[in-house]
Amino acid sequence: MKALRFHGRKDLRVDDVEDPKSCGPHQVLVKNSYCGICGTDLHEYLHGPIQIPQKPHPFSKAVLPLILGHEFSGVVEAVGPEVQSVHPGDHVSIQPNVIPGGDYFDRRGWSHLSDNLSVVGLSYPWGGMAERCLVYDYNVAKLPPEVSDEQGAMIEPAAVAVNAIENGDLKAGDTILITGGGPIGALVGMAASAAGASKIFLSEPNPVRREFLASWDVFTGIYDPLSQDVPALVREQTESGVGVDVAVECVGNERALATCMDAVRRRGTVVQVGLPTRPANIDLHKLVTKDLSYRGSWAYKNTAWPKVIGLVASGKLPVEKAITGKVKLDAAVSQGFDALAAPDSAHIKILVEAPSHTATP
Repeated sequence: MKALRFHGRKDLRVDDVEDPKSCGPHQVLVKNSYCGICGTDLHEYLHGPIQIPQKPHPFSKAVLPLILGHEFSGVVEAVGPEVQSVHPGDHVSIQPNVIPGGDYFDRRGWSHLSDNLSVVGLSYPWGGMAERCLVYDYNVAKLPPEVSDEQGAMIEPAAVAVNAIENGDLKAGDTILITGGGPIGALVGMAASAAGASKIFLSEPNPVRREFLASWDVFTGIYDPLSQDVPALVREQTESGVGVDVAVECVGNERALATCMDAVRRRGTVVQVGLPTRPANIDLHKLVTKDLSYRGSWAYKNTAWPKVIGLVASGKLPVEKAITGKVKLDAAVSQGFDALAAPDSAHIKILVEAPSHTATP
């Protein structure tokens, strides 16, 4: 089968690889449909290997060259013994975390924090940017008829966004600032709206992206951090000018974090979703004297898929708005990865269509 594999920094190749073998107990063979190019994939392409193992992964045994893609949908082609949750022909979205189970974190429902976590398309033998993928029954969630294959490929980044909102303990009527209007920041805005936020502010330097996101009718205000005083503009629109209740940092740099800490009210919450590429400084004096809560938000629980699929199916999380391009697998590098890496890129999410995908009638 055809598969896009990571061989090294700026070295992605469409290779011919063997198809997955027959399903073992609790395994599911998926014929892939669409796969999103994640910021993590882009970082691996530009700066990797970072999370991609250069020696066999302790649990999955995966090692580069490795098939990319962890945000994807597909159709069940076959199931192994003891699989009861899905059947051949079902349209599914993939939850990509693969874990041995039974460790300290798994027993507490935090399997995404396991030391032996393996991620489909990053540290696992199979991935979404290929014709087929072999996963486990807990990795697949059936899509209802009202959720398309394209929307199914957006469940994973939407789960990241919903988890960030939950970690920020955002309540109906709260106000929120989001720094970074990329795919996660944009989806955090949607998730905040679905959660009942009364005012949603966004800081984003790319003018084309600002214009595009303004058309969503989600954000109360969208500001340019390079030319505007974002914290001041945000604070003046909150009760008594105190600042927002929650700020979610989706960029991964110090300036964006400082914006969040300046814009949030005393006793507010700052959620860190963006991953810095190097150690970052934080204003501990401001953290303490404003009595702030500052917490990281990594991925999602394995149980998030039914909730997020339900939000998409209800129309409360219209993830399809974030899809700005679809490309074939053979053009994934030039029209996908390179397009996203361009400094003036206006793209939010580009989906890669699997060669085996057949459109739903």
